Amino acid sequence: MPRQREFVANALEATVRIGILLLLAAWCFSIVQPFVIPIVWGIIIAVAQYPGYLKLRVWLGGRGTTAATLLAVLDLLVLLVPAVMLSGTLLDGAQGLAKGLQEGTLAVPPPPESVQGWPLIGERLSAFWVQASQNLAGTAVKLAPQLKAAGGWLLSTAAGAGFGVLQFIIAIIIAGALLAHSDASVKFARAVAVRLAGEKGEEFAKLSEATVRSVTKGILGVALIQAILAGIGFMVMGIPAAGLWALLCLLLSTVQIGIFPITLPILIYVFATADTVPAVLFLLWSLIVGSLDNVLKPILLGRGVEVPMAVIFMGAIGGFITSGIIGLFVGAVILVLGYKLLLAWVYEQPEGPVADSGKVDAGG
Repeated sequence: MPRQREFVANALEATVRIGILLLLAAWCFSIVQPFVIPIVWGIIIAVAQYPGYLKLRVWLGGRGTTAATLLAVLDLLVLLVPAVMLSGTLLDGAQGLAKGLQEGTLAVPPPPESVQGWPLIGERLSAFWVQASQNLAGTAVKLAPQLKAAGGWLLSTAAGAGFGVLQFIIAIIIAGALLAHSDASVKFARAVAVRLAGEKGEEFAKLSEATVRSVTKGILGVALIQAILAGIGFMVMGIPAAGLWALLCLLLSTVQIGIFPITLPILIYVFATADTVPAVLFLLWSLIVGSLDNVLKPILLGRGVEVPMAVIFMGAIGGFITSGIIGLFVGAVILVLGYKLLLAWVYEQPEGPVADSGKVDAGG
């Protein structure tokens, strides 16, 4: 009986302690929950920029805080300058559209005769285009439900983009703080990895770092390059709301759809409104930019990681589908670590009596 009472008392005490710890952990998580996404992004940015930070720190004579501050300022400029340009083009385009509709000066040029000969959609597209060029107001009235839905989507997207920019600003500041204390941050991360995974923890930590850098360059980096180059082409050709189309190009390129769903209708618009030579040059530019990922992605994705590129790609895309843009990195890291654990389980030689007996039998 005394042993039973002691066991019950110990179990009750352990339950109370675990319950208090779980309550404390849940309370802490509820406090930091608004900062979870910026913290994750800050870690991703810091990991992606760490090699560059080391080189800059050496170039600055070992001044780590100065190097981290310069990188943070550069990141803020890279983020805010396109955001300001995007908002400017959107504002100008919206004001011009509203003014044209109010004054009746907004006009749609008639379609080229070749449009009617396009297979499947040629006749319907040409008839709709002609109707819009002759009576834009009446066409807009017919499309009022679709325009209302599109307008609501654009407003919600703009609001989400503004909140996303604010989160990225906080994430850049967090990344700068992590880089400024990079030695302690790296030591802590690897200590946690060793605590969780034992001897292979440091190897998995390095593999996670390399995977994040690979996804950053191979997916987000390529998407950003394509969006910037496409946006330059839109601005040169005077496309209305060029910043919006460049943003859509960035999103579609990130999810591996590509920029052609955006550039195709813009090409139709350019060939209908611009001269032949600029239109052809814009067509060539769009084809080059749209095919750029086929060249850059095999070079950058998987670089520095001893894992098949298909594993990283599947993890990134699957993570994006399930968890959004953060899932690009989390999914890739999780699938890569799972792949390495699977290989270790399959090919690692067993130890102990079984392995020893096998060796003796082979020798006998």
